Amino acid sequence: MTQLHTPKASRNQETGRLSFMSSVSPSPVGCAERGGGGDGTSMGTPCTFPLVPAPTKTARRGLLVASAVLSSLALTAPVAHAAPRPSPSTSPSATPPADMSTVGGAQLGRPGTQVNLAGDAPVLPKDLSARSWIVADAESGDVLAAHNAHWRLAPASTLKMLFADTVLPRFPKDTEHKVAVSDLAGVGAGSSVVGIKENETYKVHDLWLGVFLASGNDAVHVLSAMNGGVDKTVREMNEHAEELQALDTHVVSPDGYDAPGQVSSAYDLTLFARSGLQKKDFREYSSTVRTKFPGATKKSKGKSVRGSFEIQNTNRLLRGDSDISVYPGIAGVKNGYTTNAGHTFTGVAERDGKVLLVTVMNPEKQEHNEVYKESARLLDWGFETAGKVQPVGELVPPKSAQASAQPGAGTTGEAGGAKGADKSSKPAVGASAASGSGGMGVALGIAAGVLALLGAGVFLVNRRWPLPDLVRRRGRS
Repeated sequence: MTQLHTPKASRNQETGRLSFMSSVSPSPVGCAERGGGGDGTSMGTPCTFPLVPAPTKTARRGLLVASAVLSSLALTAPVAHAAPRPSPSTSPSATPPADMSTVGGAQLGRPGTQVNLAGDAPVLPKDLSARSWIVADAESGDVLAAHNAHWRLAPASTLKMLFADTVLPRFPKDTEHKVAVSDLAGVGAGSSVVGIKENETYKVHDLWLGVFLASGNDAVHVLSAMNGGVDKTVREMNEHAEELQALDTHVVSPDGYDAPGQVSSAYDLTLFARSGLQKKDFREYSSTVRTKFPGATKKSKGKSVRGSFEIQNTNRLLRGDSDISVYPGIAGVKNGYTTNAGHTFTGVAERDGKVLLVTVMNPEKQEHNEVYKESARLLDWGFETAGKVQPVGELVPPKSAQASAQPGAGTTGEAGGAKGADKSSKPAVGASAASGSGGMGVALGIAAGVLALLGAGVFLVNRRWPLPDLVRRRGRS
C-alpha cells in the first residue's frame, strides 16, 4: 500500500470556512465530482454564489437599490484588455513588452515592479532577480505585488498544474492502466521521469504522485494516452486555460517540455494553482513530501514480486535542502526547470489564517535554489504586509463563474433566463392591466430580477474567488 508523507493536521479537507466553493474545472460527465527535469535534473459541482436576501419592502424600492448597485459598479469596474492570444509561432520575448495584457487590472499590464505601499508597509525585498513574479492572496484574489506579471515566458514543469487541473477529474484514483510502449512515445530527451516501466500496471493515484513529486514526464504521457492522446490533451488544456482567463498561455506539450511557441506567465500559472487547489486530490498530491512508487515486477522463488522505490517531492520549500529550510505553512504546489525557462516555481502557504500564492519565473541569479529563496522572501513579505498595501490587481474568476453572476443566469422553466424574460415581459404587463389578476406575478418577476442583479453586484464588488480551507501546517515527516 502506498504511504503518503504529507504536512500534518487536517489534511486535504474538502470543506472549511469557505466550503461553498467547489472545483472550477469542468467535469467530463455532467457535474461529478522536453528539456530538463522539474528540479533542474535530467469532479466538482458547478460553482454557486450566495445571493443577498429578497427585498422585504416593495419591488419598486428593490429596483432602485439594484440600479444604484449597478451604477456604482459601472463607475468603478476596471476596464481590462487581453493582449492577442499567443500562437504556435509565439516565442518568449527578450524583454517585457510595453503592451501586455491587463487581465486582472491595468497595473498588471505594465512592465516592471508594481506595488502600492501604504505608510507603514514593509518594502519589497531588494534582492529579487526573477524575470517575472507575483504574490497574491489566494482567497480574496488580491494581487499584493507583481513584476512583469503578464510577460509570456517558457513555463517548464509548472505547466503540469494546468495539465493536472484539466485531466485529474477524468479518472478515479483507483483506475488501473497497463502501460503500452506507445504510451511513452514522445517523452523528450533529458526529461525528468519517475521511472514508469512498459507492460507494468499502475494506478492513476500512483501516476499523479509521479507527476507532482518527481515531475515525471513519463507519467504525464501515460495519463495523456489514457485521456485520448497528447494532441487531445493539449487541445483541452488550451481550452481550459481560456476558461480560466489565462490568456497568456499557449500549450504545445502537456508536460512543459521546451517547445516552440509554448508560453505562459506568472499571472496565468497562479490562476492554474488557484484553480487546482480547489480539488482535494490536487492538494494531496502537491503537498506530499515522499512516498513509495511501484517498481518493476521480478521473479523471486518462482513468484512474481512487484518492487517499489521511494520518490521525494522536488519542491524544496516543501522538502527542504542543504541550503534552504522547509517553509512554515507550505502546502504545495509545483516547480520546474528547462533550458529555455530556467527555474520556475508556484507555491501556496498558510499563516495565521491567511493563504498566499507566489509564482517566480527564471531568477537571473545562478545561486543554488535561488527560485525557492526568492519565493520564500516574497511570501514573508506578503504575510508581513497583509492589510498594509492596496492591491495592484486581482486574480480573475473563470468565465463560467462570471457568467453565473450575470442577471438572469441560471434561470430555468417559466422564468426562461434573460432572453426569455425580454420576450415575455410586455405581454405579461398588458395581461395584468387588462385582467387585474397578474400583479403578484409581475412583482415576483421583478423581485427575481432584483435578486439576480444584486447577486451579480455582490460578486463584482467583493471580487472574491476563495479557496476551501487548507489549514496546512508543516509537521514532522
